[in-house]
Amino acid sequence: MAYGSPERLDDVPAYYADIRGGRPIKPERLDELVERYRQLGIEDGSPLNAITEETRASLERELDIPVFTGMKHWTPRIGEAVERALETGASTVVGLVLAPHYSPLSIAGYRRQVEAALGDRAELAFVERWGTEAGFVGLLADRVRGTEAHVVFTAHSLPEEGSGQYRDELLETSSAIAERAALRDWSFSFQSESPTGVPWLGPDILDHLSTLQDQGVRRVLTCPVGFVADHLEIRWDLDVEAAARARELGLEFERIEMPNADPRFVGVLAGLVRRALSVPSRA
Repeated sequence: MAYGSPERLDDVPAYYADIRGGRPIKPERLDELVERYRQLGIEDGSPLNAITEETRASLERELDIPVFTGMKHWTPRIGEAVERALETGASTVVGLVLAPHYSPLSIAGYRRQVEAALGDRAELAFVERWGTEAGFVGLLADRVRGTEAHVVFTAHSLPEEGSGQYRDELLETSSAIAERAALRDWSFSFQSESPTGVPWLGPDILDHLSTLQDQGVRRVLTCPVGFVADHLEIRWDLDVEAAARARELGLEFERIEMPNADPRFVGVLAGLVRRALSVPSRA
């Protein structure tokens, strides 16, 4: 499962309407979002959706069992994926979100959608968290090992209220990667906060870069740990906004290559599925 992404520019209004549950969005804000997708070259096809499909197909080949994609806020929907799985005669359905860390505000929502669609028609083996999976930690450690830059691990911020142990899980993953890569100079920040009028988890990457500059840091390498693929929060929030902020501060700024459909990453997902299938639980 994944959050979802509009397939083309014309889909952006409907996509954000789905995210906001029908609550109106200011026209100027919508225009800004459409322009971001346009500047990233998303005219008639979403690279994120293509990456998700490549990952799905690779995982299916690796496991030799049917694998279906379900999106939380776009098509194909999670409920559609469940129905397609059941049509194969499946007695157990594995739910795996392409997000490593659990929060009641995020992963729990995916699980509710799966349970609502599945009912009692099959067993559900749901993978709730996998941020410290050895293969995942090792993959990202290899991306940062040997750098002379200050490494900033990042993840999507969430509203503080109801976020649960989300921050703690992210710091645990970041610490594990830093230890595996023998990093001495690293920190953590959130990114992609939405203007909702309530407090969100911080610090935000744009503020954090200023703090690092004040501390004498001159080179920054960002390593997203809460994301696994190139999408708007990576290609815009980091590659455009954070990079521009770094230039203003006189900092050198880079980010790691995302896991996307890397065979090593697909292998991590396959291991999670195999483990989940050995211990199914009733939905």
